[in-house]
Amino acid sequence: MTKKSDGANEDQVKEPKRNIVPSKSQKEAKEMKSSKEEEDLLLDSGTDSDYDGDSLSGSLNSDDFDSDIFDSEDDDDSHRETQDDEGSDEVVDSENGEEEDGSDDEGSEQREVAEESDSSEDEVTPRNTVGDVPLEWYKDEKHIGYDITGKKITKKEKQDKLDSFLATMDDSKNWRKVYDEYNDEEVELTKEESKLIRRMLKGEAPHADFDPYAPYVDWFKWDDAIHPLSSAPEPKRRFIPSKWEAKKVVKLVRAIRKGLIKFDKPEEEPNVYLLWGDDSASDQKSKHLTYIPPPKLKLPGHEESYNPSLEYIPSEEEKASYELMYEEDRPKFIPKRFTSLRSIPAYENALKESFDRCLDLYLCPRVRKKRINIDPESLKPKLPSRKDLRPYPNSCYLEYKGHTGPVTSISTELSGQWIASGSTDGSVRIWEVETGRCLKVWQFDEAVKCVAWNPLPDFPILAVAMGVDLFFLNTELGTDEEQQRIEELLRLDNLPELDEAGKRLTAAIAKWLPDEKYRGIKIRHFKNLSYIDWHPRGDYLSAVMPGGETRGVVIHQLSAHSTKMLPIKMRGLPVCTLFHPNHRGIFIIATKKYVRVYNLHKNGEPIKKLETGLREISSMAIHPGGDNLVVGSKEGKMCWFDMDLSSKPYKILKNHPKDITNVGFHRSYPLFASCSEDSTAYVFHGKVYSDLNENPLIVPLEILRGHSSKGGVLDCKFHPRQPWLFTAGGDSVIKLYCH
Repeated sequence: MTKKSDGANEDQVKEPKRNIVPSKSQKEAKEMKSSKEEEDLLLDSGTDSDYDGDSLSGSLNSDDFDSDIFDSEDDDDSHRETQDDEGSDEVVDSENGEEEDGSDDEGSEQREVAEESDSSEDEVTPRNTVGDVPLEWYKDEKHIGYDITGKKITKKEKQDKLDSFLATMDDSKNWRKVYDEYNDEEVELTKEESKLIRRMLKGEAPHADFDPYAPYVDWFKWDDAIHPLSSAPEPKRRFIPSKWEAKKVVKLVRAIRKGLIKFDKPEEEPNVYLLWGDDSASDQKSKHLTYIPPPKLKLPGHEESYNPSLEYIPSEEEKASYELMYEEDRPKFIPKRFTSLRSIPAYENALKESFDRCLDLYLCPRVRKKRINIDPESLKPKLPSRKDLRPYPNSCYLEYKGHTGPVTSISTELSGQWIASGSTDGSVRIWEVETGRCLKVWQFDEAVKCVAWNPLPDFPILAVAMGVDLFFLNTELGTDEEQQRIEELLRLDNLPELDEAGKRLTAAIAKWLPDEKYRGIKIRHFKNLSYIDWHPRGDYLSAVMPGGETRGVVIHQLSAHSTKMLPIKMRGLPVCTLFHPNHRGIFIIATKKYVRVYNLHKNGEPIKKLETGLREISSMAIHPGGDNLVVGSKEGKMCWFDMDLSSKPYKILKNHPKDITNVGFHRSYPLFASCSEDSTAYVFHGKVYSDLNENPLIVPLEILRGHSSKGGVLDCKFHPRQPWLFTAGGDSVIKLYCH
């Protein structure tokens, strides 16, 4: 029934266009007549149970209503064009009766096209066909218009207000009904239509699935664009200021100067504030960025009461003790008891305290400090556990006693079996490491400054520096063959022949003499020696004379029995020297403030200057790898230099409160140590990585104590093979620390 009525309505809509056809088919006339009768029956029988109001074509509740919303106007236009074409064909071919059947087929096709139309004009087919005629013209008539067939549409009888009110109260869906004045009927809105109206009243999009903030889709492809969107040249007006705007600005400026244009002055707010208000809520913060509220006075407590309890009132003895105190330490207020408020006298210090308070407010500076809540433990670097860095020396294992004066210097033999020591009592001793037995003693007239063992295992020769003399002593520890070679080496029978200038220069600096007492060699210098150091190959020895100024550093060659001056100009007083352990010809000299690196193979060419920033350098040691250097100072600081990284210290360690006397590296273990006049020695873990992108790891391990406070620790040396440390103290004792 619904489809039939829909088809009838469509035929009614299309019929006016086909009225121009002179001859209609009987079939179409019958269909129009039957559809008209069915529509009248449906309108009259509104309360019929078999009738469903949604099935009527053109109603808001019809099933075709939703499908007709999306019909396009293009299809409707094409449908009208086909109708016009067919109408013209029928006019031309109306004489032939055979064309009627063809027109019926074309009409059915047009109906199918009309059903598929999505034009907005075909959403609801109006029942009233009067068009745009005002309805006021039908106010006094019994009808309101005409339908598509030309019949009058009679007005419905209006109910009384009481009946209409009762009807609305009984109907729960009355709020969804809308009166259509044009067609004289009530239309009931569906749930979807009510939702659309509710969203439009809220100012939202009618359809819920519509996204007003959809992402922008760039229609232009910028990837392959090699030409601009517009290749027109830039107009000249974009580069030249507008003269009309300049004239307008000049006109406004002149009007302002003449007073023709006046501006409203802002009203000045009265500068008032709460006298007893909180300073934190005042406007001073917004006006002054650096404003800091003054500190609050301490609120009065129980002791300021006019009738305090007895425990707050001092006794006479306490009052007498207050008089003996300094004025700064004396309490400013002494509690007293009064029977009533009327008996309280005037406060004698009121004026003075008010004056002091004013002085504190405008004379005492206040600084705003930003406090950051940071856990102090989080600022400490994450270091590995000391248990994972074992072995390292941590306890005293053995003591070597025999010297009567402070032990100034010690040196270990390459095999680690023997250790040599020199003292201010003028004695040089050789000790057996494992047993502590004193093997040999040499006695001299002067205090020994420094001792150094030859680094070659085949030549157990000991160099001893004291005063202006340097001795090469035969320790007699090798085999018979080694002793023969050492005796031949220490003979001065065949000195090298030099020219007169060379003889004069060598004699002015150092003079080689035989030592008949100990069957060795004695070299006498023109200034006192302070430090000596062997070359890793054992043939050269550097000697430092701080008072020698430009000739303060010389190099002795033992095999040639000759002394050589450095081809460099000394800058500052030398403190100590080092030979590079890996590169031949690299020589390091430490003055009081700087460390300089020279290349002796290139006539003393300077390579690098290390800036320590220390007050005075006291000692220096180089890592076995040759790229890292540790410098100790007389202010208790120790600097670690990565010579490949920078000329400034990588780390500065401040551990000792007093002067550092010596520093040293272990030959095989990642350990280094420092000793000081505070009678302690610090042991550190210092690991150098082969990866240049990784910084050295420095971890403090142990503080070694045991020497008396007399003189402190004057020297420290590591065992060449074991993680042991030897310390020489001012208490004339040598200690061995083991793990």
